[in-house]
Amino acid sequence: MKHYQKEINKRRTFGIISHPDAGKTTLTEKLLLFGGAIQEAGAVKSNKIKKGATSDFMEIERQRGISVATSVLAFEYRDIKINILDTPGHRDFAEDTFRTLTAVDSVIVVIDVAKGVEEQTEKLVEVCRMRNIPMIVFINKLDREGKDAFELLDEIEQKLNLTVTPLSFPIGMGYDFKGIYNIWEKNVNLFTGDPRKDIEETVEISDLKSEELDGLIGDTAADTLREELELAQGVYPEFDRDAYLDGRLQPVFFGSALNNFGVRELLDCFIKIAPPPRPKESDSRLVKPDEKEFTGFVFKIHANMDPKHRDRLAFIKIVSGKFERNKNYLHVRNNKNMKFSSPNAFFAEKKEIVDVSYPGDIVGLHDTGNFKIGDTLTEGENLAYKGIPSFSPEHFRYINNADPMKSKQLEKGIDQLMDEGVAQLFVLEMNGRKVIGTVGALQFEVIQYRLEHEYGAKCTYENLNVHKATWIEAEDEKSDEFKDFKRVKSKFLAKDKHGQLVFFADSQFSLQMTQQKYPSIKFHFTSEF
Repeated sequence: MKHYQKEINKRRTFGIISHPDAGKTTLTEKLLLFGGAIQEAGAVKSNKIKKGATSDFMEIERQRGISVATSVLAFEYRDIKINILDTPGHRDFAEDTFRTLTAVDSVIVVIDVAKGVEEQTEKLVEVCRMRNIPMIVFINKLDREGKDAFELLDEIEQKLNLTVTPLSFPIGMGYDFKGIYNIWEKNVNLFTGDPRKDIEETVEISDLKSEELDGLIGDTAADTLREELELAQGVYPEFDRDAYLDGRLQPVFFGSALNNFGVRELLDCFIKIAPPPRPKESDSRLVKPDEKEFTGFVFKIHANMDPKHRDRLAFIKIVSGKFERNKNYLHVRNNKNMKFSSPNAFFAEKKEIVDVSYPGDIVGLHDTGNFKIGDTLTEGENLAYKGIPSFSPEHFRYINNADPMKSKQLEKGIDQLMDEGVAQLFVLEMNGRKVIGTVGALQFEVIQYRLEHEYGAKCTYENLNVHKATWIEAEDEKSDEFKDFKRVKSKFLAKDKHGQLVFFADSQFSLQMTQQKYPSIKFHFTSEF
């Protein structure tokens, strides 16, 4: 048991979230660099570096310089096993990100020093706040001109509704950027602007009044730093780990991920304070990581990780117990036993087959179509994890087959991409036409691109005027009211993939009128009710 407890305690599973372009993927790369997982980090957009970012392996991501799918990366650093879930920041892929947040134990929020808090950051932080996920904030791109440190801290407090405390502080910014004072470790890290130089040169300064500081950064900068730190210590609360773990206090670090500056400070503090795997609520009880029996849930499905092989991987977050290769586990929804001969773990860009995995780890299981997002695996106990809903889509289009010879490929492609949670498929009750609903418009392009390149099928779209799709729940399906609703609204009714009834409202007004006219029917905006 001792060994098992030690394995749990050395794991940290976290997600990185931010608005697009704040530097999330770059930060992920630099963290991998410290873990020795990759030799040379690639920036997403820079043309100087020929190596694309490790975590962006889909062709469309490389073309556009954005992350589309959540990727899983793991590495070891100072005897701690770190699992990173890099999420897409782009608003159109929000649903994938919301789901990933169900699988992390803590979060790093990346904020651009010039743009400050942006709308996508607000949405994601709100989800974290709802679940009390511990958050660390990293303010990025300090080598560029941006907002004042105090202005940024205020903005984070007001817009994101967080209570912050800086654990490092910038010395100057942009053109005058000299380095960072690390409040957590009491030392100064000087910025050379040369990413090739050794990034670990820090100077220990425990007493800020010492003249050594003036010698390092100049009198003016030293005086400013002393004043600012005094002010910061007066204004912001002291760091308290319990408050951080409860989601009531958020430490803030400053740095520049592109120049690999301030990243080590973030990582060193992270492995000390971030929580090991946490308990998770299921439909019947709270499951703790140190329980003997294995449980885990599918939070993501990814088709065609390798375009040459039509493979699907289901990503499983282990909540409790040990997951062992070739052992029988119960697939709760299907009520059947399954065993897995080649479970994958992810080490930077490499996949490895693992014999045993522990709570906090993410395992990829080859899937022939048995899994759906939200499925639970156990050693026999009948429990299901909750909290992975489908959201009501905002964009709708009819999908048509553009090549009649390839209708089988199209069926299969649509089926697999919908299982993956890229978008949602609805079939109209009236004429059986297929409608795709997405959270963001960019997803239609991704679907079209992937159908053609991965399944050899071509599709076209037709616009469909729908304001919102809502899931229908009737108190009594035999009632006259429900029958009348189905008759009057027959043109606007569809079934989702699980056979649930869905109502398409063409405007906010018609949705309100329908709700008033049929009071016994409930209209839900997420599928989990």
